[in-house]
Amino acid sequence: MPNKWTGKGNPYTKQEVRDRLQKVVDSNKAIIAAGAGTGISAKFIEKGGADLIIIYNSGRFRMSGHGSTAGMMAYGDANAVAMEIGEFEVLPIVEEVPVICGVHGSDPRRRMWHFLGQVKDMGFSGVNNFPTHSIIDGHFRNVLEETGMSFKKEVAMVDLATRMDLFSIVYVAKPEEAVQMADAGADAVIAHVGTTVGGSIGVTNASVSMDAALERTQAIIDAVKKANKNTFFLAHGGPINTPDDVRYALEHTDGLHGFVGASSLERMGVEQSLTNLTKEFKSITL
Repeated sequence: MPNKWTGKGNPYTKQEVRDRLQKVVDSNKAIIAAGAGTGISAKFIEKGGADLIIIYNSGRFRMSGHGSTAGMMAYGDANAVAMEIGEFEVLPIVEEVPVICGVHGSDPRRRMWHFLGQVKDMGFSGVNNFPTHSIIDGHFRNVLEETGMSFKKEVAMVDLATRMDLFSIVYVAKPEEAVQMADAGADAVIAHVGTTVGGSIGVTNASVSMDAALERTQAIIDAVKKANKNTFFLAHGGPINTPDDVRYALEHTDGLHGFVGASSLERMGVEQSLTNLTKEFKSITL
């Protein structure tokens, strides 16, 4: 459905993105959303058939060889980085797939209604709450909550996006957070079960087991179904890394519609293919 101004797909309305995803589910296929930190990643993720492309600041760190959790740190302006990647790398290259902007909703320096207006004008079809404080816990999370940088700010951002006709796909780590997001109008909920395992910069000891990850995912699905049965549910992170992992997750949960891959799609693809291709060149003898 080309945009009448650009001849390309973006931006789509909230309902148009929902209709596209519902068509995937109705055809008994998994929804696959992919993070992209570069234009070339987005180009070939689209060629591979992804249903959504999500831009967030961690993609830039990931594709610079650093752990995705760098996106949670004060190593740059998360909102500005996502907008820059979108404007100059991804939106000019993506032809038809809806592109979603990662928005740091608790950024105290921004008037969120004004910033979301810029996101929409840029041509993004929706928002995602990243960096998200939902994956921070303990003492530091308590400090954030008490000093005006709470998860509720992310919920308020999604509520505003809903009223601005922007599609929203949101990260949550707990059932109660998921319900808050559903009540705010979130279209898709992603059960975030931790940093992705594997590869050169994935976690090992910090990861949860597959059983624990799916138990948490199911709890999130069950809680949201009571609040908004029309929500799409996706899994992300932790031990859910490969296509086989995603198949296993879909088979062992009730109500899961798909998967969001960032490191597991973008980073793993680059690591494996570049390593193997270079080895193949280096095997050439004179």
